[in-house]
Amino acid sequence: MLDLDKARKRHKKRVVVKVGTNVMTNKDNRIVRPILKKLVDQIARLYEEDIITVLISSGSVIAGMEVLDDNDIEDITIRRQVYSAVGQPRMMRHYYSIFHDYGMRCAQVLATKRDFAEGKHRDNMINCYEGLLSQGIVPIANEDDAVSLSMSMFSDNDELASLVAELIQADMLILLTDIDGVYDGNPADESSRLIKTVTTNQPVEQFIQSSNKSEGEGRGGMKSKINVAKQTAAKNIPTYIANGKREDCIIDIVNGKDVGTRVHLVEEEA
Repeated sequence: MLDLDKARKRHKKRVVVKVGTNVMTNKDNRIVRPILKKLVDQIARLYEEDIITVLISSGSVIAGMEVLDDNDIEDITIRRQVYSAVGQPRMMRHYYSIFHDYGMRCAQVLATKRDFAEGKHRDNMINCYEGLLSQGIVPIANEDDAVSLSMSMFSDNDELASLVAELIQADMLILLTDIDGVYDGNPADESSRLIKTVTTNQPVEQFIQSSNKSEGEGRGGMKSKINVAKQTAAKNIPTYIANGKREDCIIDIVNGKDVGTRVHLVEEEA
């Protein structure tokens, strides 16, 4: 039997990092390996400081589309399942190779929403994550798109990241996207300003613009990130929304630098 208390004290900090598809792809929707390498490089440097990371990684659908862009599957749900089933091992091959170059080990953890329900499923997930972390292995999580049913799907990987952060009692959650954080208007407008801190009761959702996503892109958006960040922060897990393409973004956030948007409990809730 795994001693959870002992396992959770093994590292100085636990950080959950979620990287979205738009961070790891270029304008042609192709996976950019150097971006993945920079991501792993930061995780490896944190590990040297006794800080362990759980990575929530999107990208399997895009990775599948890269090799199956010419197919005759008309049903969009089945097409997504096939893309994911083909793309997930491609993503893990990238990660396994890069982590290996740093002398580190990683593992794949696929889940559906039912795995986080109270009871045996949740206990099993805890044992899986704690077992991996106790051995210094970096879990790489994603939704099991190939088998998920609509009733057991996450709204997006932001929700999955929040559930994992709560599950492992993380010290912080970092949601990486392709803009610098939450703005008080359209990020493309020069008059818009980055909101550095957001409290759980601050109605910043009013500033968010709707966006249209193409097939293969993540299901989430900034509104989802804010909602998830507030829910996570309400559980006393500070959450950050930041630009994953910014140099040393994760390192700087963990070191307390003023990067991205920090979402936290209001003082009277703390």
